[in-house]
Amino acid sequence: MRIHYYADTDSIYIKFSDLPAWEGREVSQGIVIDYTDAGIAVGMGIDNASERVDLSRLVLFKSPFGEVTEE
Repeated sequence: MRIHYYADTDSIYIKFSDLPAWEGREVSQGIVIDYTDAGIAVGMGIDNASERVDLSRLVLFKSPFGEVTEE
């Protein structure tokens, strides 16, 4: 999973998978879930992120799948 913050648009994109997105559906105002053609959720976009989430900190919990890495 990767989390990208874009300051110029104040948006966050959380990428769940490297599968290609086929369709995006707005599930709430300013929140879009991207799906593959098979209906698998592959990402989520959040507009006006600084108004919706606390961007001052990110807490990561231990994953059963390995270490947390930075790019």
